[in-house]
Amino acid sequence: MKAPQRTALTIKLPTADRRLTNYRLSAPREFPTRQTQAFNRVAYAAAHVVADPWSANEPWLEPAIDWNATIAFRRHLWSLGFGVAEAMDTAQRGAGLDWPSALELIRRSIAAARDFPGAFLAAGAGTDQLAPGPKVTIDQVIAAYEQQFAAIEQAGGRVVMMASRALAACTSSPDDYYRVYTKLLQQAREPVIIHWLGEMFDPALAGYWGYHDQDKAMEVALAVIRANAAKIDGVKVSLLDQRKEIEMRRRLPPGGGEDSAASRGVRMYTGDDYNFAALIEGDEAGYSDALLGIFDAIAPAASAALAALAQNDRARFHEVLAPTVPLSRHLFSAPTRFYKTGLVFLAWLNGHQDHFVLLGGQQSARHIVHLAEAFRLADQAGLLRDPELACSRLRQLLAVHGIAD
Repeated sequence: MKAPQRTALTIKLPTADRRLTNYRLSAPREFPTRQTQAFNRVAYAAAHVVADPWSANEPWLEPAIDWNATIAFRRHLWSLGFGVAEAMDTAQRGAGLDWPSALELIRRSIAAARDFPGAFLAAGAGTDQLAPGPKVTIDQVIAAYEQQFAAIEQAGGRVVMMASRALAACTSSPDDYYRVYTKLLQQAREPVIIHWLGEMFDPALAGYWGYHDQDKAMEVALAVIRANAAKIDGVKVSLLDQRKEIEMRRRLPPGGGEDSAASRGVRMYTGDDYNFAALIEGDEAGYSDALLGIFDAIAPAASAALAALAQNDRARFHEVLAPTVPLSRHLFSAPTRFYKTGLVFLAWLNGHQDHFVLLGGQQSARHIVHLAEAFRLADQAGLLRDPELACSRLRQLLAVHGIAD
């Protein structure tokens, strides 16, 4: 006797022309729930934080975090083989997550990582305790960075040197960047990851490294890296420009961070959520490691793809990862800085948290048609691990928006 066939799920999705159209879900793909093969790329997932919807804090004024759910999500990432890039822009750093809360997050994550032998973590150090303004000085920027470097190092973490809004606002020349970065890097206990975050992610960082022309800005960044190579593990580039990343990658100096000096020098960590698959695979001249926000949403698929790449199964790598690229490009579409809304939306659909709430009320940063398209693309990538739950939750959200299925 044949087993009864399961009826395919359907849901009505809103479209840009104000219609509802029937959408039939595909079956979820079977991805491993734990890492199955050591990766041959360093892979950090920049992780989101889970807000606490029960808090009486005013969401626009004071962050409220569900610590248990936030740390549970990091355990999910570690179990799949990823390092965690903590307290960075994906965690709404500077957009809902302030420095005191970021430091508490870093401390809790470092403590939780001890349960995972081999787990690795790097934490964002910035200047967000210092309000940008015309009266801010370079020395104040350095002091703010020093405070955060010291706090992260004291907690046992490795530093990601984040781009500084305060530095961008007060600098008068590229020489200021060279001075600030050199001083901080030379003081660091361990090799640092530098993060060049483009203005599409944060408009306040326009003109970083002293130039609005990104090719000229790259020359300044490379000068800083060459002068401090022994203190730099790698550079994360988030410009959404494949050509620029490859060009910079090929010009990075050899003999960088202590754990890579004998092999490949200063690493390039791709932060390109549009072109990550090709950049991670690489070419005859090299490849990019990864420090990506999109890994937050596609971790099971990315883990399976990276495992295949480690076995030199490039066909499997692309077969798994290719369907995630349209989803990533959608989530990171302009205004790119609102991508966190889509990541949390997918975490909610997949049962990693019980609500669709972000710090600062930023669940409202994307419109319902954008979220419906994210649902469709996640389904097509096989990333909705429980389609019935995902449909139920999306229907709740549509109802809140006055859209009846």
